[in-house]
Amino acid sequence: MTEIQLPISVCLIAGNEAARIRRALDSIVGWTAETIVVLNADVNDGTDKIAESSGAKVFREPWKGHIAQKNSAAEKAAQEWILGLDADEEISTELRDEIQKLFSEPDKLKSFAAFSFPRRTFFCGRWIRHGDWYPDRQTRLWRKGSARWGGVDPHDKLVVQDCVGKLRGDLLHRNAETLDRQIAKISSYSDDFVRTAPARKSSWFDIMARPAWRFFRGYFLRFGFLDGWQGGYIAWMTAFYTATRYAKMRIAQENQAKPN
Repeated sequence: MTEIQLPISVCLIAGNEAARIRRALDSIVGWTAETIVVLNADVNDGTDKIAESSGAKVFREPWKGHIAQKNSAAEKAAQEWILGLDADEEISTELRDEIQKLFSEPDKLKSFAAFSFPRRTFFCGRWIRHGDWYPDRQTRLWRKGSARWGGVDPHDKLVVQDCVGKLRGDLLHRNAETLDRQIAKISSYSDDFVRTAPARKSSWFDIMARPAWRFFRGYFLRFGFLDGWQGGYIAWMTAFYTATRYAKMRIAQENQAKPN
């Protein structure tokens, strides 16, 4: 029996992602009507061949930043609805079934311009289900013309013009497999925070109390301890990231105050 294809264009952007993109593509093949993949112009690891073999329409473009690249992919969509995915994500069976059921209920579908769903991340051999990393709700399914990617690069966010409904199935995320990848992000993300943060002074409270609160909230109030040692590490890492970004803000402020 042939699976019914829903009027959804799946839109992805990617660099050299041959090692990871197949999971994303396999999770949407057969039940969505169109797949758009916008690759960086310099991709050379066979990502394009993998995408084409799954039936995707592949475009090569110079890198414009996450937000502009994602908007470019969405503008190429031909279907009524758009589903945004990253190369390190995949639609779970439960989320796929829930989306299919949603499209069989026209009245509910018409009530919202977009839909969000929780994202579950795989970290050091464990799916994280608590703490600051879950539910990590993402708005990724929207009616064409009703939303656009915004935010501040590289932290893109879908800006929706109308009501957003909530789905319960998980978007699966395999971006944080190793400690080294997460540690490397602390430096770059804290630099981004200093570059884009509103103009205000970083205080003792920011550097000392905020990190302690983030650990307490993630590990105890949000039950991070239920995710084993990984949950504990995530809570400590989040606290360290918080301390780092406010310390860097303080350093930047002190450097600006120094006489030339």
